[in-house]
Amino acid sequence: MALEKTKEIVASNPVTVFSKSYCPYCVQVKRLLTKLGASFKAVELDIESDGRDVQAALAQFTGQRTVPNVFIGGKHIGGCDDTVALNGKGGLVPMLAEAGAIAKVSA
Repeated sequence: MALEKTKEIVASNPVTVFSKSYCPYCVQVKRLLTKLGASFKAVELDIESDGRDVQAALAQFTGQRTVPNVFIGGKHIGGCDDTVALNGKGGLVPMLAEAGAIAKVSA
């Protein structure tokens, strides 16, 4: 049940961040996405009643149990370091635009 819910959340949002409200790495990723003007769905696993089950499902789905667990356009990106590194290489904004989370920049 939690795995189905997790996949549905990922499929129905351009960007999904599975997070815990007190996690500094989660806050860093959410701030980065907000700074870039991206719309995203944050799922706070420490607040959700089935958060533990969803976190276990994420481990099964992605091989990553830790948070943040970031998906863009249905693709698993990874955690905070992965997301920040992708941004540093210039790859995050194009992915966000392709997923429809930010407006595409015209040349």
